[in-house]
Parts: sequence; structure tokens; C-alpha cells
Amino acid sequence: VQLQASGGGLVQAGGSLRLSCAASGRTSSNNGMGWFRQAPGKEREFVAAISWRGVSTRYADSVKGRFTISRDNSKNTMYLQMNSLKPEDSAVYYCTTARTPVAASSLSDYNYWGQGTQVTVSS
Repeated sequence: VQLQASGGGLVQAGGSLRLSCAASGRTSSNNGMGWFRQAPGKEREFVAAISWRGVSTRYADSVKGRFTISRDNSKNTMYLQMNSLKPEDSAVYYCTTARTPVAASSLSDYNYWGQGTQVTVSS
């Protein structure tokens, strides 16, 4: 499975970005997917996850109410709509596929990872 994340960039605080993650190869729509992020000097942290049918979602407390995760299985693509961005949201964002169909939040629940896309929020 190959994952290609895109949509990152530089935005002012309060602005919005939409990340996309396109899956290719031996893909399966029967897996949950998620977004993690990693800022310089910090550990990779959970951002959001979505179940294989897109019915169930899960968010980190820090992004709840501002970010929305979604997926289109017909296009093998997952999205992360990020609104009201803050400087502390600046990080490399990674998309990933889960080992199970659920919306999981632990690193160990995920196996395939994309290359990451940089999000920078200026104050």
C-alpha cells in the first residue's frame, strides 16, 4: 500500500487547509485510516481517525471542533479539513492505514504510512 499526502502549506492563524491522502497499490476499503502529526523535537501524535465505512470518527482533544476527517472509498482517498488553525498546529502531517476497520488512535494500530505534508501556521 502506498499513501500520498498532499495539501499542506503556509497559512495564517485562523485560516483553513484541506489535506488529502490518496491510497494506491493493494488497498482495501476495509481498514480504518488516520492522521498523525509530528512537530520538531516532539513525538508523533494522534490527530484524527475514521472507520472503514466512515461512520465512526475520533479526534484528539486539541483539534476537536476545528478539524473534520472524511473519506471517499470510491476514490481511495481520505481528507482532513482543518479550520481555525493555530500556530501550535504546525507540524508534518502523516496519513496512515489501520490494521483494523475501526477508528483507532494508537500508533501501534497503524501499519502503512505516507511521506507526510508540512503544515505551517503563522501567528
